[in-house]
Order: sequence, then C-alpha cells, then structure tokens
Amino acid sequence: MTTATAHRARARLDGQLLLPGDAGYDEARTVWNAMVDRRPRMIVRCASVADVTLAVRTARELDLEIGVRCGGHNILGLAIPDDGLMIDLTPMGAVRIDGQRRLAWVQGGALLGALDRAAQAHGLATTAGNVSHTGVGGLTLGGGMGWLARQHGLACDNVVALTMVTADGDVVGASADENPDLFWGLRGGGGNFGVVTEFAFALHPTGTRTVVAELSFPADEAAPVLARWRDLATAAPREATFTASVGAGGGMVTVGFVWIGDPERGRRLVPALRALGRPATQRVTTPSYLELQRRDDSRQGHALRRYWKGHYLPGLPDGAIDALLRTEVDASLQAYGGAIADVGDEDTAFSHRDTRFEYVAATRWTDHADDEGRIAAARRSAAALDGFAAGAYVNALNDEGHAGVTRAYPAAKLARLTALKDAYDPGNVFHLNHNIRPSAR
Repeated sequence: MTTATAHRARARLDGQLLLPGDAGYDEARTVWNAMVDRRPRMIVRCASVADVTLAVRTARELDLEIGVRCGGHNILGLAIPDDGLMIDLTPMGAVRIDGQRRLAWVQGGALLGALDRAAQAHGLATTAGNVSHTGVGGLTLGGGMGWLARQHGLACDNVVALTMVTADGDVVGASADENPDLFWGLRGGGGNFGVVTEFAFALHPTGTRTVVAELSFPADEAAPVLARWRDLATAAPREATFTASVGAGGGMVTVGFVWIGDPERGRRLVPALRALGRPATQRVTTPSYLELQRRDDSRQGHALRRYWKGHYLPGLPDGAIDALLRTEVDASLQAYGGAIADVGDEDTAFSHRDTRFEYVAATRWTDHADDEGRIAAARRSAAALDGFAAGAYVNALNDEGHAGVTRAYPAAKLARLTALKDAYDPGNVFHLNHNIRPSAR
C-alpha cells in the first residue's frame, strides 16, 4: 500500500518525494544535532501549499507519524520521524518585502538569513534569532528571542498573519481578525496545531550597523563582575541586549552587550562596562547587522552531537551567580525585558514575559562514547540553577517531556492551549513537538 500511495503522491507533487535509497534522502534527514539518525519512510520536499496538504493527507491515509522540518534545529530532532513521513518545507524558502508598508511575507521553509538579507536591503529588520541557518517557522512558533526583542518584541509579537495546513489537510488563515484564537495560539504554542506555510511580519527601520562589546575575566575574579553586569543589564536602554557566558569547568567569563541602532550611542555604554573590573581581554566591534546575525553560525554544519538545558530566571541573585560559575559545561545568559514585557501575558501563548534572563547550559562533542558523560554534566549544571528558575522557553526545552511543557506554560494558559488543540488537532496528529495533548488523550 505504501508503494502504491507513494507513486500516486509523486505524480501529484509540485515538489519531490524521497524514499530510502533515493539520491538526496540522507541529506534531507540530516539535522543540526548529529545524535539524531532516524530514517523516515517518506520525505516530501514541499514546493507549494498543495504539497503540504497532500503530504498531511498521505500520512493520515498510511497512519504514519508526521514530522515537520524547516531549519532542523530542534535539539531532539523531532522533525525526523523514524518510519514516518517527514514534511520538508525547505524548498518553500521565499521572502517578499514591501518596504513602504514595512511588511515581510515569509514562506514556512525560509531560514532567518533569507529574511534578514531581504529586509536589510531596505534598512529594515524584524526580531529573529541569533543564528542565520535557524528556521523562521520553528523559532517564531515558539516565541522567537533575538537581538531586536527588547526594542520590538519577540518574533511572535511581530507576526501579523499566518497561513496553516490543518490535521485534516485544510488551509486556514490566522490573524487578529481571522481565527483570532488560532492566531493567539500560534504565537508561542509551537507546532502543535498544524503546518504553517507562510508568515507575515511587521518590519522596523533598524539601520544596518551594530555594536558588540565583550570583556573577559578569569572565573575566580568574575562573581563581583557578574553582579555589577546584572545591575547594568537591568537598567540598560532597549537598544542593548546584555549577554554573559561562562566557560566549562571554570573557564573564562565573558560579559558584554549587543547594540542595534546608532553606533555612537552604543559606544557610550562601553565605559560603564569597562568599569566592571580589569578584564583579561576586551573587544568592541561594529559589525553590520547581517554580520552580527551570522557570527554564531555553526561552521561545523551538522557534524556535532549536542545537548542543552535551559531556564527562565526572574532575577540573578548572588547565589545564582555562584552556581553559574560552577558550571561543568558552557553556559550563557541573555537579558530580556523591554518590549518583551510590554506585551500582556495573556495576549499570546508565549509565557513568562517577566523573565529577566534566559539561561542555557550547552555542550557539543563528536564521539558517541562521550554521550552519557556530556549529557549528565549539562543536567547537573542546569540543576544547580533550578532553585532560581521560574519557567522555561519552549524553544529551549529538550527531553523534559510533559514536565517541560508545564514549565513553559502556566496552568491557565495550558488549559486554553489544550482547548485549541481539541479544536484543530483532536487526534494529536501533530505530536512530534513539545506536545500540548488534546484533552481526549
């Protein structure tokens, strides 16, 4: 039955159907985390909304699990269903800009770099993540933190309309005026309700220049530096996003900020940063916005094994700093606040808008023999911050399962998301995600 259905689907597709053994199959199933090595029964490389509809209906006909791939950055590799059907949106990567109306229409398979390049040609941008090969879809549906968030809100706050294929293969729109409940849920509720094939974003006149300031200190001198950095971050202008990182096992501690806007104004913050202490090294650069957005790209491609754990921190007391400095893996902090907190917590599915800092403990390696030790080290490092945490970013969840979902969404909001799941996907067809279970399951 699978073979006959595959032949029928191939004849109707605008895109491409890949089966095991076909040229391009292994490349299509390779994702950012090299620990993921699954083999879908079918990969549909969609070139149109009609292809997505056909893929969903084919999977339903064959009773196959559905995974949806864009950038492939989910740490668990949930886009790749073993013996299931993978909907590969990457051929749908077009971006269209209306500079006068300051709007971008972005297909569901586009990467952040494509959106950034198209918008920057007009001196515009919208909030996107910090790695250019991240998928627009996964980032935005989970919330979407980026360097512009303190000025203009999260990626999901800048969405004005979406187009989605439902579990029944129907095409629906969502905006403030069309299916407003779905519009609410898609802005932070993850990929639980369907396959989003297009986003419309508001753009902002950001210019093209940035400032990045970084000062590094030995870990044994860094506790008072981090305390003063915390206070600077809390009072910072919205153009500045303060960052800190701690190297594994007592390595160097780097504190600084990223500024989007007039570079001269950004440089005025540097003296306050330098007053934190006497750094071992310091660097102040003025990359273009596009260079900034590419600076954390993975030069190793999809060759590394990866694991992370994350928290939302409502503050950074001295005890949390002490725990952070004992990390066994690389750890980072990124400041929230500003426009993120301006949006009412009930206005979108995204939660914990009172967060002050996002914390991530991350490790990467190449040898599978190191898996157990690396994962355990990341878990211990994050667990040391448990007592200071309140909530989690759904895009930073890993293997926590339903417990992670309950950390990402307060109970009342999860109940509302469950009702939305009941309306759009009562059979939990889209469950390869940080899953919001329908009430019947």
